[in-house]
Amino acid sequence: MSGRQSRGKLALIIVLIVALVLAAWGIFQRHRHFVQLASDTRESSYPKVQLISAQPGPTHRTLDLPANISAWYQAPIYAQVSGYVKMWYKDIGAQVHAGDLLAEIDTPGLDAQFGASKANLDVALARYKLAQITARRWKALQGTQAVSQQEVDVQAANAEAQQAQVEAARHEMERYAALEGFKKIVAPFDGVVTARLADVGDYVNAGGGDVSSRGSATELFSVADVHAMRVFVPVPQDYADIITPKLTATLRVPQFQGREFQARYLATAAAFNQNTRTVNTELMVDNPRGELWPDSYATVHFEAPGDPDILILPVGALIFRAEGLQVAMVDASNRVHLVSVRVGTLLGKSVQILEGLKTTDKVINNPSAGLLDGDEVRVVPGTRGYNIAAGPPPEKTGAAGNDDVRAMPKDNSPSPEAGARQ
Repeated sequence: MSGRQSRGKLALIIVLIVALVLAAWGIFQRHRHFVQLASDTRESSYPKVQLISAQPGPTHRTLDLPANISAWYQAPIYAQVSGYVKMWYKDIGAQVHAGDLLAEIDTPGLDAQFGASKANLDVALARYKLAQITARRWKALQGTQAVSQQEVDVQAANAEAQQAQVEAARHEMERYAALEGFKKIVAPFDGVVTARLADVGDYVNAGGGDVSSRGSATELFSVADVHAMRVFVPVPQDYADIITPKLTATLRVPQFQGREFQARYLATAAAFNQNTRTVNTELMVDNPRGELWPDSYATVHFEAPGDPDILILPVGALIFRAEGLQVAMVDASNRVHLVSVRVGTLLGKSVQILEGLKTTDKVINNPSAGLLDGDEVRVVPGTRGYNIAAGPPPEKTGAAGNDDVRAMPKDNSPSPEAGARQ
């Protein structure tokens, strides 16, 4: 019995020891988890930020803008006389030369008026001849007792009045003769017919062209000169300094993928649109084969010299508040300092910083709206391909976190190449 009691006591002691060890291990684990949770909570309470540095500005600036292509000359052709389309001879797409016949208009009313004007001229000429004969006869009797001087003067004045009637009738006949010439619609210059809006038998109204008609004028054709094209580009005010007579640009249109057309400066409006703050700039591009068509949409690519002495930052790094434009910097103790800056020209995704920033300053990229001066933050590595240089992922060396260390410079700022892309 004594042996059994000894073995029982030993087993009980072992059980107690195991229980104590397990209890101690549980207390230790709980304490470790509590410490880790407290540490994680403290770390997560700090805003996570990524840092960038201001970079030198680009040596040249590029700008892509929408543009509209117009014909060198484009003329809508209206009827100058009212009537019916007798025949048209040129359809859309036809190449025409100046003076080529496009259509004819049948104008019976005008023809009758023209005939009446010629008859009125003949009547006026007959009356003028009679007045001349009468005036000569009375002139021959001047100084005799047969006629008085008053009667001689009246007949001479009547002859002059009849001469004026002849001139008026001749001008009226010439006016109708000119309108008769407008029965033939001709091309005003060399080009291509871009629109035909009349068909045989259609009634056309001259509007203001024929004083006897009423209503709006009827457009019959549209002819465009496309040997060269005008390109109209609204250039933003920030880029107005690039507009000079030496300005060149590259033109791209959707229907010719991969092709570029060289355009050169022609003119500028020299005034900004109050609504868009852009200046209408006109370029020209040669079109010897007629590949570019009027009223096409195009994209114009400009290149202009830049200023590398002026620092740039991504637009997302700016803070817009009542104090003005600011950036959030981080010091060595990971404290935030809001600094006011003065910006210059907007360069697409980046903006020039004229004052308030140095290349050694560490700036928070895309700061949150609630970030305040003096806040403590937690600096985290940048995103590969976003604000650090893109490349193949680094090989792991076995130590946890080495990937992040290699991905970011030691000062947690992006490389110059990455900043330039921002």
